[in-house]
Amino acid sequence: MSRFRSRFRARPDGSVEFRVDDRERELISDLISQLRDLLLTTSPTGPVDPNLRRLYPTAYPDDEQRDADYQQLMRGDLLEQRLAQLDLVEASVSETRLDPAQAMAWLRAINDLRLVLGTSLDVSEDDDLALAQSDDPDATSRAIYHYLGALQSEFISAMSR
Repeated sequence: MSRFRSRFRARPDGSVEFRVDDRERELISDLISQLRDLLLTTSPTGPVDPNLRRLYPTAYPDDEQRDADYQQLMRGDLLEQRLAQLDLVEASVSETRLDPAQAMAWLRAINDLRLVLGTSLDVSEDDDLALAQSDDPDATSRAIYHYLGALQSEFISAMSR
């Protein structure tokens, strides 16, 4: 009987050990780079790329002007925070142990990646999230979405122990 081994293990000092192979590290690094590029194409005051809408949700759905004011006030700070967390992930992608700040950055970045990818795939809570068929043009993106979900779940599970 094979025993499932998590890629993450929380340590008493608040750090997190993690084991991912080189292909996973390369994928994560590539996804982080793509997310950074997408974030940087969106102006803090202009319209949001549709794939980023879950990262910058509407605060005032019934008041366009108040929402625009809120977005103008907050989006720059949110962008700065997201870019800083991506920096932490990129700097630690080859590590085998994450300090608490790096661990939180990883968790947030994985969540942001899932939100953006899920938006791009038009995933909703009601969707059957079974893996796509090989003839599905989004099969690779769906597989990555599932991978990120599993990674996030393992990470949260390890940190909650």
